[in-house]
Amino acid sequence: MAKGKKGGKRITKKQLQEMLATLFQQNPNETFTFKYIFKQLHLDTHPLKMLAIDIMEEMAWDDFLSKVSENAYRLNTKDQVQEGIFRRKPNGKNSFIPDDGGKPIFVSERNSMYALDGDRVRITMMARRRNHIKEAMVTDILSHARDTFVGKLKVEQDYAYLVTESNIFVHDIFIPKKKLKGGKTDDKVVVKVTQWPSRDKKNIIGEVIDVLGKTGENNVEMHAILAKYGLPYKYPRNVEEAANRISAEITEQDIREREDFRDVTTFTIDPKDAKDFDDALSIRRIDSTDKSGTALWEVGVHIADVSHYVTEGSIIDKEAQKRATSVYLVDRTIPMLPERLCNYICSLRPDEDKLCYSVIFNMDENAHIKDWHLAHTIIRSNRRFAYEEAQAILEQNGVVDGSGEPAPPATKKHPYQGEFAEELIMLDRMAKRLRAERFKNGAVKFESEELHFDIDDTGKPIRCYFKRSKDANKLIEEFMLLANRTVAESIGKVKKGTKAKTLPYRIHDQPDPTKLENLREFIVRFGYKLKTAGTKGAISRSLNTLMEECEGKNEQKLIQSVALRAMMKAKYSVHNIGHYGLAFDYYTHFTSPIRRYPDTMVHRLLSRYQQGGRSANKDHYEELCEHSSDMEQLAQNAERDSIKYKMVEFMGDKIGEEYDAHISGIQSYGIYCEIDENHCEGMVSMHDLDNDYYEFDEKNYCLVGRRHHHKYQLGDPIRIKVARANVEKRQLDFVLAE
Repeated sequence: MAKGKKGGKRITKKQLQEMLATLFQQNPNETFTFKYIFKQLHLDTHPLKMLAIDIMEEMAWDDFLSKVSENAYRLNTKDQVQEGIFRRKPNGKNSFIPDDGGKPIFVSERNSMYALDGDRVRITMMARRRNHIKEAMVTDILSHARDTFVGKLKVEQDYAYLVTESNIFVHDIFIPKKKLKGGKTDDKVVVKVTQWPSRDKKNIIGEVIDVLGKTGENNVEMHAILAKYGLPYKYPRNVEEAANRISAEITEQDIREREDFRDVTTFTIDPKDAKDFDDALSIRRIDSTDKSGTALWEVGVHIADVSHYVTEGSIIDKEAQKRATSVYLVDRTIPMLPERLCNYICSLRPDEDKLCYSVIFNMDENAHIKDWHLAHTIIRSNRRFAYEEAQAILEQNGVVDGSGEPAPPATKKHPYQGEFAEELIMLDRMAKRLRAERFKNGAVKFESEELHFDIDDTGKPIRCYFKRSKDANKLIEEFMLLANRTVAESIGKVKKGTKAKTLPYRIHDQPDPTKLENLREFIVRFGYKLKTAGTKGAISRSLNTLMEECEGKNEQKLIQSVALRAMMKAKYSVHNIGHYGLAFDYYTHFTSPIRRYPDTMVHRLLSRYQQGGRSANKDHYEELCEHSSDMEQLAQNAERDSIKYKMVEFMGDKIGEEYDAHISGIQSYGIYCEIDENHCEGMVSMHDLDNDYYEFDEKNYCLVGRRHHHKYQLGDPIRIKVARANVEKRQLDFVLAE
């Protein structure tokens, strides 16, 4: 060991390393000579000076320092100082995600500067210790991801503080008693931070800006979920008043400027509880036939003309832009537009004249498009179908759901039965041809199931079940996909050498190659194969073959789960790369302007270009696209939280009951199990697997017992008992049944 001053304490190499690291990190832009360093750190003996020089050489070797000359160093800021996003974990394993998309870097709690999840930070890389992972230190919090938080209020004699649902704070948010806004202990509240922690003051100080109500009440909990993600749970009064001033009258001039479809058979098909009908289909046989003599049909995809009522830059438009999407929780919809617009004026309600923006196709019964055009229209819906009603008519006339085959031809003896049966059956036939063509071109086939709840008047769930997409759903889906693709191609698909005009696209990148390779290695044990190299179409067709081969097998859910993880997330952008999942080179969102802001943007731009307008500013629209993608993700998170809450609430009176289940997820801390009967998911903690010491095999998605070699693997059947249902934490705990 080296000695310091005569008679002073010895300084170890580790201590000197920390002293040097601190000196350079606190002065990231300075170059220091040996002479200056020795003086600053009081290194008075020759052995200490030599040790310092050796350490600085090691730091330079580790890229922590840059050697400026033979006797001077500085902090290596090229890679050492970076900006990006901080990710906080309740277990203290925080990380930093660099802006350049590099790998996450570990940040210990003591080096986090109390940054919160999502905060934008500047970090400095720390000197890498031998046999240790890379570590970073937060040096600046550039901006906070949010300044409002939701939790349960605790009011003591002299002070109050906020208890959040997940342990995201190192220190509680303290609230002065005069800033409680009437809140009492155990009230759910929204708190705004008024003072962030600093090097001197570690506490966060805030004030209550809204008291949601008593913990456990349905409305309070749903509002708390929305507030947690910074999503609105009430509509601004001035925006609603502006909507109330909008006239619903359709003038003679409106009618003259539009194509009139009021005499054409038109209907909507939506969920039975929907109120915002933003798309309708019209169909009629037209006189002309193609060269082969096949009859042609005119199919109109009619979309609510929201941009006619919501003018760009208006108070309603600004609020819609900020929200960017409607949010669908289990028991309610939080609309993007005020209720007067989304449920009344713009909604394509039956037997009412409505203004639309429409894509009109001339096509044969095999869905070959002969001609199409885009038009502002006026329609009058003849019938509002729920999906179940439309499905019943299809099945009544011989359609076997999921077979991919249309209804058999009608005969004199057996004519088609049901309201608008002929029209529905023809649209179903065309949709099936479009769908088959899409998969032939390389679209990825993931059959989705959605968890649904039946709830009573108080919001309490009384039934829990999965809903699969049936032929009636797919009918609507295919025509919406067709309209979205067609209008995207009309702008994006231009002659070589011509620059396409600005348009927000819905883009979806190719799967992550590493995750795809992991999937290939994983499915080999079940006897399946997968192409991970080649054209996009070849890979997606190979994925579809895999999905078909494992259908109905024990490992189906397991393989689907792993395959989904390899997929990228779809998002909005003006920079088109196509949509991998749908196998479309051009795709946008045009068909839901009542509930998605990008669709309204697309409507406005299409109208502008139809009138000969110049291309819109790309940068401005890319910003709006990024915001819309972010808000879509938050809305999905809130929806998932509401499902989790209702799931736990549903199981709350079933403590001690046993169920057959299967393993739906595996982590190092336990196994997730989904009950076969009602699809509720909970976790068996590692603590409760006390018959062995289990090791987590991440690559093979299983836990393996060290002594008895018992294996828990994704998809395995398992018998569980409900142990705890904590609605506040949205946590359902199971134990293994005896």
